[in-house]
Amino acid sequence: MTGTLTIVGLGPGTPEWITPAAQAAVDVATDIVGYGPYVDRVPERDGRTKHASDNRVEVERASHALRLAAQGRKVAVVSGGDPGVFAMAAAVFEALEAGPTEWLAIPIAVEPGITAMLAAAARAGAPLGGDFCAISLSDNLKPWEVVTRRLEAALAADFVICLYNPISKARPWQLGAALELAVKQREAATPVLFARAIGRPDENLRVLTLAEAVAAAGTADMATLVMIGASNTRLVAREGGRPYVYTPRSVTKSPCATSQGRT
Repeated sequence: MTGTLTIVGLGPGTPEWITPAAQAAVDVATDIVGYGPYVDRVPERDGRTKHASDNRVEVERASHALRLAAQGRKVAVVSGGDPGVFAMAAAVFEALEAGPTEWLAIPIAVEPGITAMLAAAARAGAPLGGDFCAISLSDNLKPWEVVTRRLEAALAADFVICLYNPISKARPWQLGAALELAVKQREAATPVLFARAIGRPDENLRVLTLAEAVAAAGTADMATLVMIGASNTRLVAREGGRPYVYTPRSVTKSPCATSQGRT
């Protein structure tokens, strides 16, 4: 008997940002599989088993979920944000490719969620209005040399750059190193967002300059999304609040500036 497996994006934190399709997949699941803090976001109920695990066992977790589905269970593999962005969708398909052929008969679906960079952008204004990219600073699954090579290329191409997994207790230096690379190619006044826990009660969004961000690198954590503006990313000052941040869709040759001549 073959069950089903749905890879679900729970969004950044607030229940209002979970899609109806993702919520429906969680509601019908007999088994919830995922990293502990994400599994904890799913309520307990009769007939549902929760399988929480550590954050460095993605493929093993995915294999466990596939085994459950092969036994006839309705499995939801949950991720924060979107499951296809540095999360569990890739791990499930990696485990599927390497697993027994009978797993190929399991119906697998992916339900998207709001990823951290989209939540942060919505809070800030429209910083992703032009071309952008996302880079994980974690070197758990790839060498740091690969991270820096990709970051340098993105900086040279003048993308807005969203940095996931910027810092942790085991990796306290990498965000600072990444921002130092940015200083070599971008103006000191380039807008940088430190968006922490967007959509949760402890949400905090800071709009800094690149120079300020270098000094503040140690204040970030794994719940922080760092967004480095492009050369044409701008600020719109407003009374009584932080400025709006936006990147025009049009590209000019002028360096980073702020509207109304303000910095």
